[in-house]
Amino acid sequence: MNNSDFTSGFWHYYIAFIIVLAMIGLVWLLWSQKAAKTNKPDESDTTTGHNWDGIEEYNNPMPKWWFYMFVLTMIWGVAYFVAYPGFGESKGMLAWSSKGQYQQEIKKADDEFGVIYKKYANMPIEQVADNPEARKIGQNLFNTYCIQCHGSDAKGSKGFPNLTDNDWLWGGDPATIHQTIKDGRIGVMAPWGPVLGEERVKDAAHYVMSLSRDKGFDEGRAQRGQVVFNSLPANCASCHGEDGKGTLGMAPNLTDDVWLWGNSEKNIIDTITNGHTNEMPAWNTFLDEDKLHLMTAYVWGLAPKEQRVKTVAKTDTPTAASAAQ
Repeated sequence: MNNSDFTSGFWHYYIAFIIVLAMIGLVWLLWSQKAAKTNKPDESDTTTGHNWDGIEEYNNPMPKWWFYMFVLTMIWGVAYFVAYPGFGESKGMLAWSSKGQYQQEIKKADDEFGVIYKKYANMPIEQVADNPEARKIGQNLFNTYCIQCHGSDAKGSKGFPNLTDNDWLWGGDPATIHQTIKDGRIGVMAPWGPVLGEERVKDAAHYVMSLSRDKGFDEGRAQRGQVVFNSLPANCASCHGEDGKGTLGMAPNLTDDVWLWGNSEKNIIDTITNGHTNEMPAWNTFLDEDKLHLMTAYVWGLAPKEQRVKTVAKTDTPTAASAAQ
């Protein structure tokens, strides 16, 4: 079975036939219940002849008000299929669609609230970030589109970064944040398990652990892991740097206490073995430039003032990334 089975014109006629057949069946059923009927010779008998433990069923016709209510319901059903889509591929006289209604509602909202967004469109990010009303609007946008991954407090969770600190893989200046929200990002940490094997993965994991702590790792494995880290076939240093402090726009810092996937031995071994692929979706189809401006200001303003990045960051590879820390 392939997609053509579901786009064939046959299904249009099939659905239409089923609808017509159902309507005819309902009309017949309704009409058949309009009058009282009995198969008993004595037509004066007012029961159907059915008896359950001494309880007999009266042979009464459907009440008229009930009958006409069903008739009106069926007329309404026919009128619905004439006006709205549902009868096969027919779009109905009103040509209604959920997409069209959504677009109308979005346009109505933009016409109503667009003036408010415009108010901040030409203001510098620094001013917008510190404006209480603008921050409230930005928070509303964040709560609509972002909390599912980053949390209501924007501190993230396993696999989703914290937006309130000063640790940024792609850069935390306003221009870079704006680009990240608008176009999205894709970060890839390659799986090295099949290449290195279980023991060398453990060695590399213990070396990585040694970069951010003074204890809690095997020194022997860490020494062997340093060789793995700095040589082929892994050569982790090519992305994370010889000192393990990462490369902006490519790979995270391994020497601090910020870990996207966890810093336990098990988590690090899993990351090296299986790798990770992270995707920040692009929001340019949902947010126009005015909303992106407010969202950028809100996210940039989540960090304390003294920690906010104000200059444009330089990334070594703006289109490729490793986001597995």
